[in-house]
Amino acid sequence: MLAAIEARFARVVPKEADFCSLRLQLDRGESLAVRHGVLQPVSTAEDAGAMLAVTKDGGYGYAATCDLSEEGLRQAARRALRWAEETAGRSVVDFRKVPLEHPQGEYASPVETPWGEVPLEEKIDLLRAECAALMRDERIVDSSASLAWQEMETLYLTSGGGRVHQRFSYLFPGLRATANQGAETVTRTFGAYAYCRQGGLEVVDAVGWRGAATGIADEALQLLSAENCPSGTMDLLLAPDQMVLQIHESIGHPLELDRILGDERNYAGTSFVTPDMFGSYRYGSELLNVTFDPTRPEQLASYGYDDDGRPATREFVIKDGILLRPLGGTISQARAPGLQGVANSRACSWNRPPIDRMANLNLEPGESAFDEMVRSVERGIYMRTNCSWSIDDSRNKFQFGCEWAQLIEDGELTRVVKKPNYRGISATFWRNLKAVGDPSTFVVMGTPNCGKGEPNQVIRVGHASPACLFADVDVFGGE
Repeated sequence: MLAAIEARFARVVPKEADFCSLRLQLDRGESLAVRHGVLQPVSTAEDAGAMLAVTKDGGYGYAATCDLSEEGLRQAARRALRWAEETAGRSVVDFRKVPLEHPQGEYASPVETPWGEVPLEEKIDLLRAECAALMRDERIVDSSASLAWQEMETLYLTSGGGRVHQRFSYLFPGLRATANQGAETVTRTFGAYAYCRQGGLEVVDAVGWRGAATGIADEALQLLSAENCPSGTMDLLLAPDQMVLQIHESIGHPLELDRILGDERNYAGTSFVTPDMFGSYRYGSELLNVTFDPTRPEQLASYGYDDDGRPATREFVIKDGILLRPLGGTISQARAPGLQGVANSRACSWNRPPIDRMANLNLEPGESAFDEMVRSVERGIYMRTNCSWSIDDSRNKFQFGCEWAQLIEDGELTRVVKKPNYRGISATFWRNLKAVGDPSTFVVMGTPNCGKGEPNQVIRVGHASPACLFADVDVFGGE
C-alpha cells in the first residue's frame, strides 16, 4: 500500500505549488476489559486516511480525505491548493519564510511481545486473574482490569523527495477497585491509567501491572477507614503518578507556543507565560530541570520525526529553574522570531492538521533518596495518583486531588488519609521545589488523552518524573 500511495502522490502534486506534502495515517486498536468478573464486549477499531498540505505565494492550505485512490488524493491536493491561494497575503504567517523540510527517515516502537501474537483467550485469562485479585473482599463492590492496544503507522511525503515512515505500538493497562462501607465509597486505581508506554504485551510486566491488583484492593480498603486529609500549609511530597498531571497542566500547557501567541483563547485559554520570559524567567527553584524528549524509546510520545517532518531531538525547556524555550513547532517558531522551539508539530489523526503539542515532557531526576526526603519533613503529606484537576484559563492557578495520601510526621510516614487535595499558583509553586528524587524514584509514565484545538484533537503525551518535595503548600481535605 505504501508504494502505491507514493506513486499516486508523485502524480497529484499541483504544479503550481511551492511545497506539497502528504501525511498518511493508518490506525488499529483493540480494547479488552473484565469488570467485576464479567468479560466486557471486545472493542476493535480501524481508520485510514491522508492529509495533503500545500503552500503557494506565502499562503497555506490543507485538505484531508479517506479516499486513498489517485483521484481522491488529487481532489484533496486541489482543495489544499485553493486554500493556499486564498490565504496568500492574509495569513498570520508568510509561508515563504517557514523552513518546511524534506526529511528522510524511519522509526519503530520497540516491541518484544507483539499484541497480535498472543491469543485472545490468553489475554482474557490474564485480565480475569487480575480482576479476581481485586475482588478479594466483599467490600470491593466494583472492579475492573483492562488492556488497550493501539497501533499507528504513518508515511510523510514531500514534493521535494522527503519520505518518513514510522510505526508505533502502544499499550494502556488499567486496574480499578471501588470499595464501599455504609455511606463511604472510595476508589483506588493503578496510577489512574498513567502506566502507559510504547511496546507490546511486555509492558504489563515492565510497569508492574501484573500482580498489582492485590495491593490496589488493599489500599482501597485502607481508605474506607481512613480519616479525611487535614487542612493547612505544609510540605508536600508527590509521587510520580501525581507529578504526571502537575507537569502536564502547570508546565506543559503553559509553554505551548501557539497558546502563548493566542491561538487557544476562545477554547482552552491562554498562558501566563509571555515570549519575553524565555531565557531569563525563573520558573522554579534551581532543582527544576525539564526536558522535551521524544527520543526515549519506551515512552508514550516518542517518535523520530514530528508531523511536519522535523527530526526529534532532546532539548531542555527549563534548566536550573530558568525558562529556556517554548513547546513550539516549525510554524509557530516562524511567528515568533528569535525563539527556539522543538519538534512538536503533532496531529491526532489524518483529518487534523499538526499543531503545537506536548510529546514527552520529563522532569529530570535529582539526588535525593525517597527516605531522605521523608526524613527531612517535620509536618507534611505524601500524595499518590491523581483523581481530579482544575486550572484557570491562563494555566496559572490550579487545584489537584489525589486518591491516596499518608501523613509525614517528624520525619516518618504515618497515618493513611483520604480525599487529599492541594492548590497553588504555577508561577510560585515550582519555586518552592525543595528536593527532587534520585533515579531510583524516577518512573516513565504518560496520559492517553490530552485534548486541545478546534476541532478537538485528543493525543498521547508522555511524562516521566521522580518523586518531588515542595515547601509551604496549601493542603486541604474533602467532604
